[in-house]
Amino acid sequence: MEARLQKILASLGIASRREAEEMIRRSRVRINGVLAHLGQKIDPERDTITVDGQLVSAQQRPALIYLLLHKPAGVVSTCYDPQGRKTVLDLLPKELREGTGIHPVGRLDAESTGALILTNDGDLTFGLTHPRHSIPKTYFILVKGHPSEASLEMWRKGIVLDGRKTRPARVRLIENLAENSRLEIVLQEGRNRQIRRVAQQLGYPVIKLHRTAIGSIKLQMPKAGFLNEGNYRSLKEDEIRFLQKQIKQTPIKDSAEVRRVEKA
Repeated sequence: MEARLQKILASLGIASRREAEEMIRRSRVRINGVLAHLGQKIDPERDTITVDGQLVSAQQRPALIYLLLHKPAGVVSTCYDPQGRKTVLDLLPKELREGTGIHPVGRLDAESTGALILTNDGDLTFGLTHPRHSIPKTYFILVKGHPSEASLEMWRKGIVLDGRKTRPARVRLIENLAENSRLEIVLQEGRNRQIRRVAQQLGYPVIKLHRTAIGSIKLQMPKAGFLNEGNYRSLKEDEIRFLQKQIKQTPIKDSAEVRRVEKA
């Protein structure tokens, strides 16, 4: 059955749809020997796909991988960085980086830390990063100054960024320090550098930003302990089902469909 090329590449675990589009733009993909173009529809059972000269087979999809990574500061949430900075994939062993199509789901900016999901399930990535989905994400932040209750209430109700109001958020003051304050923020949207921009607009610049949870998926697990910075673990089956439920996917039927990866 025909489908858009970027969707096919994502379903085969080559890259996320966004990254697949970039690969097509960079002339890295050919269909039946001819350079591919954005929006092109193909049938993977009939058409020949090559990426960087390597044949891609619809029968050779790698086992699905679902990881939770504790991203350190100074690492970018991409598969490749033209500036040569360390990426989240550099934190994985070679056998997970190469030939699996693994990629980050969404982003944390370079200086932010915390929970980040990595997968080669392109359909899941597309669903979770689509604007219509709103998995709550929990952050602990350190800001300069002491936000007033009026400022916190403005944040809760929404702030206009780029001409569009942010969705309501849960904002809780944890403690006031000598010159700074600690806050807990729960968002159900992920606009570019949203927390930092809102805090700056309210007059309380962010000093540190750390994501502790994506929905029910947390760095801190009962009995298993805390996932240390720079480490990763496989998602549990109930965590995978939670993500799939968010985009109304059919839950996995057999744990053998998923590649289990031990903690780094």
